Amino acid sequence: MSLTKKIILALILGVIVGIGFNLFASDAFGYVDTYVFTPIGQIFLKLITMLVVPLVFFSIVLGTAGIGEPKKLGRIGTKTIGFYLISTVLALSIAFAVALVIQPGEEGLMADGGEEFAAKEAPPVMETLLNIIPSNPIDSLATGSMLQIIFFAIFVGFALAFLGEKTKGVHSLMEQGNEIMMFLVTIAMKLAPYGAFGLIASALGKQGLEALSSMGMYMFCVILALVLHVLIVYSATAYFLGKMNPIHFFKNFFPAMTIAFSTSSSNATLPASMKTAQEKLGVSKTISGFVQPLGATINMDGTAIMQAVATVFIAQVFAVSLSMGDLLTVVLTATLASIGTAGVPGVGMIMLAMVLQSVGLPVEGIALVLAVDRILDMLRTAVNITGDAACAVFVDRSEGGKETEELA
Repeated sequence: MSLTKKIILALILGVIVGIGFNLFASDAFGYVDTYVFTPIGQIFLKLITMLVVPLVFFSIVLGTAGIGEPKKLGRIGTKTIGFYLISTVLALSIAFAVALVIQPGEEGLMADGGEEFAAKEAPPVMETLLNIIPSNPIDSLATGSMLQIIFFAIFVGFALAFLGEKTKGVHSLMEQGNEIMMFLVTIAMKLAPYGAFGLIASALGKQGLEALSSMGMYMFCVILALVLHVLIVYSATAYFLGKMNPIHFFKNFFPAMTIAFSTSSSNATLPASMKTAQEKLGVSKTISGFVQPLGATINMDGTAIMQAVATVFIAQVFAVSLSMGDLLTVVLTATLASIGTAGVPGVGMIMLAMVLQSVGLPVEGIALVLAVDRILDMLRTAVNITGDAACAVFVDRSEGGKETEELA
């Protein structure tokens, strides 16, 4: 049985077991979750997460060194960041269109309290840009500050490309380090079905059918916007820009999407996402190593969709009218907030608090969407990493990638 089938089977079993415990054995669930479900899920999650920082560093260094000349690096960087910004704006536009047409909060439900999420002001553009430069790259590596790691790795890669033969030994060391990381990813991926089962069973065992039935219209709007974005934007990217059959793209990238669904973390999924893009979609290691780690840090289309729908939903619940200026403010804030935001579970709620505050909506409204956010977090993470892969296919093809021609 292929890994994809094993993961899908594990997800289905996890749903059945989790809901079964919630409905028929809720008293025993706490014990089973503590000693079985959570450890199984966390072992897999921690193994993958353990590899993220060194994999990103080695991949970005080699990707930049492989690109070589500054002109080519600038061209690829411009394409990548340009695609991510445009796709985020398109994601927000689709989400607003869906939410404003369906109006999920028109019944005017009221929040009854819940977990608090402290809103932070969206950082100024210059502050965001200056914070990319690490004052201590070793500290950035130790704390997992992705944008700073990427910046430092690009500099190291550029130096390796410029110095050439003088740093051949270091370049070889980076290649060997990357090979070690990919080998460890292969080993960790063998545990993916078990990890998926544990994570899903734990999540649904805690929330049960309520997580699947409450806030139905809100969930419907978010899921519809996610599906439309994937089918329209990513399919068009694969077909028109990547010269690849969209069915081929989604079919071959599906294993990585299932892992993103179970982990709810773009960063944790990155090793599997890169491996799948390189081996199944034919993206070169150089392009994949540059585009996808960058995307896991700054490209959050799925999260942006959730924020847009949630903003409209909460505004309708509290009977607050949003002007066109407010909608544009949400677009700018959500786009800026996504840059450098950690790709970890639940971070969307902190970002949503920031977005709500930017248009004067009560942060307490988050309580309305909190119950179903765990499930939506799984879906939007799968969308986030699919956008990174679509961009990698596009950039690789536009740079004359030979491997993708065979898959067109």
